[in-house]
Amino acid sequence: MPYVKTQDGTNLHVKDTGAGAPVVLIHGWPLTGDMFEYQSLALLEAGYRVITYDRRGFGLSGHPGGPYDYDTFADDLAAVLEDRDVTGATLVGFSMGGGEIARYLSRYGAQRVAKTVLVASVVPYLLHDDSNPGGVEASVLDGMKSEIRTDRFAFLQTFAKTFYGVGLVSRPVSSALLDWTFQLAVMASPKATIDCVDAFGRTDFRGDLAAFTIPTLIIHGTSDQTVPIDVSGRAAAAGIPHARLIEYDGEPHGLFATAPDRLSRDILDFLES
Repeated sequence: MPYVKTQDGTNLHVKDTGAGAPVVLIHGWPLTGDMFEYQSLALLEAGYRVITYDRRGFGLSGHPGGPYDYDTFADDLAAVLEDRDVTGATLVGFSMGGGEIARYLSRYGAQRVAKTVLVASVVPYLLHDDSNPGGVEASVLDGMKSEIRTDRFAFLQTFAKTFYGVGLVSRPVSSALLDWTFQLAVMASPKATIDCVDAFGRTDFRGDLAAFTIPTLIIHGTSDQTVPIDVSGRAAAAGIPHARLIEYDGEPHGLFATAPDRLSRDILDFLES
């Protein structure tokens, strides 16, 4: 069956393909598990079992009214791993998806997990406050939510350009890929789209870092304007024991599409190390 039922009865749409060691890919906001098209293909061709799923409220999963918080998302990830009898997994979390990994390890431990990869992740803490002076201002998050309420469709198209580093001169992805991104994003519930801005923007994962007791790879673009590297990738590398950080010079947030071959190769090298 392509669905896994969570603790509160929400159906999560799951794709489970291939054989071999399992790799679970956890998508970012506001997309779906299909965002990992390039990485899924590379992993399958290398002989891995690839599992993706749509977060509650997104894609083909159920769209409940809530809750949209990381304790719930971690429980959802646990439901997927248990239903699919996954052990020895590598968890790969992009952007918002890194938070699922951090909170899952805190709540459930690493019994089912062999390695973790954080790609352009929001871990450990994105919000600006006295303890996190380099963080993103609350007004930015509030502005995003306001724009989504006003015209979610226009917001998603504009956001995607920043996401991929598209400018007047820079065209790192095709117009077709931008269209595909919009199609994935517009599938989400408007409620989930709004509520998850607070989830990824205001959740403090610093207390979860000690739960990373397995090998961890961190990959982040130095030109990420969506999740700045100093407050995220570099801070996570400093806070997670024995983590390895690879910086992609000049790459934006959506490096799964702007540097797909490099990202796939680095993940595969980490899996095989």
